[in-house]
Amino acid sequence: MSNPEYLCYPTGRFIAQESYTAEDRAQCIKRIEGLPQHVEDLVKTLTPALLDTSYRDGGWTARQVIHHIADSHLNAYIRFKWALTEATPTIKPYDEKGWAQTPETALDPTMSVILLKALHVRWVSLLSNMTTADFDREFYHPDNKKHVRLAQSLATYAWHGEHHLGHLRIIAAKK
Repeated sequence: MSNPEYLCYPTGRFIAQESYTAEDRAQCIKRIEGLPQHVEDLVKTLTPALLDTSYRDGGWTARQVIHHIADSHLNAYIRFKWALTEATPTIKPYDEKGWAQTPETALDPTMSVILLKALHVRWVSLLSNMTTADFDREFYHPDNKKHVRLAQSLATYAWHGEHHLGHLRIIAAKK
């Protein structure tokens, strides 16, 4: 498919809600919980050539996307921990494009699948035991100069995983 918007946002753009109910949060947690298995299942279908194929011109390769998901979700987990243990912490942004170029991103992405699986066990455990008041806690993102409630961050990362699964599916369909 050559639709540039679809190739960039195969699941659509993230749209934050004003608020998130307990049911909304539970659905997001379920999506986050299922992500590692979906990634692992897709990785098993990718040939070495497809691992080095990008989902669009100028986009990351499947290998980079897989490593990025683990990197991003590690950062998200840490942001949740900061927000739960500090009063409105300022998070540390990171250069996603730079991280996608570090040497280990050329290696077998299975290591990131293993990391993602372990990380999500801990993250889902944390998320499942948070209260409504916990989800109302915030961190400050200095790049966009906004306070972000953990409920919104939860929804963002539920979307984020599916967003990149969409990229991997585009690559898998190139067989």
